[in-house]
Amino acid sequence: MPVSPPRPKGPPLNSLRAFEASARLGGFAAAAQELFVTPGAISQQVKILEQWAGADLFERRSQGVVLTPLGAAVGDQFVHAFDSLSAAVRSLRSNANLSTINIATLPGIGHLWLSPRMPAIRAALPGHTISVTALESPPNLQREWFDICVFLAPATSDGSDVLLGEDVIVPVCSPVVAARLKSPGDLFNETWLYDSSWEHDWQHWIDAALPALGKAKPGPLFSLYSIAVQEAINSAGVLMGHQALVASAIERGDLVAPFSAPVKTGMSLVLTAAAEQPFNEALRIVIDMLSAEQ
Repeated sequence: MPVSPPRPKGPPLNSLRAFEASARLGGFAAAAQELFVTPGAISQQVKILEQWAGADLFERRSQGVVLTPLGAAVGDQFVHAFDSLSAAVRSLRSNANLSTINIATLPGIGHLWLSPRMPAIRAALPGHTISVTALESPPNLQREWFDICVFLAPATSDGSDVLLGEDVIVPVCSPVVAARLKSPGDLFNETWLYDSSWEHDWQHWIDAALPALGKAKPGPLFSLYSIAVQEAINSAGVLMGHQALVASAIERGDLVAPFSAPVKTGMSLVLTAAAEQPFNEALRIVIDMLSAEQ
């Protein structure tokens, strides 16, 4: 008679993921943000792992959590293990028939820079689906299933970045508003438009280009850069334009740069792919097309 005795069970995969993310990122809140769950859910999953192991992996404190000596001893092993798992899954996906390419980007970049390039990309890849997700910060490409991302960021030196151009800012406005601007001092007679992610653009430009203007003037704040651009087109005021994002509007004549005083921000428009990712032909075409005009 066959015998099928019950075998010991390992810990749930979700508990291992929760512990690895918490150990790598330094807390439950950061892990919850990456895994799109609540900090309470992370805490519960870590507790399940601790109960399975019969030992605490984190010390709970009023200001957060700290790895115990055991948690610290095994944390890096879990990080390497999930890195290897992610690399294996990405290799499987890339070497299979990749029909969907996932791009992550900043909302303003997606609307103003990427969107005009999408028709040509779709035409070059019939039968493929190109998905774009707008995020406020770059995703972790070793943990999330985006193929590439495009953000304003410092360039890295690991070979995974493609520099699409330095980030340069300059005041822009509609031709109607520009007609009233005879000198930089006339800016103070106009409304200054701000994007919430780049609130310090105006002061940065003044300090670098025209320090005699002094302190930046307050003005309306917009949570989406594309809305601020549209308001500048609508003659609502003057916006500090990121050249890569307002270039199309300037070419159309919707916006003009009344003063030739561009200032570098120290950032670049950067296309990043997962490090050591085996590119298939479709993904390489997308990267090449996005890089071609630079």
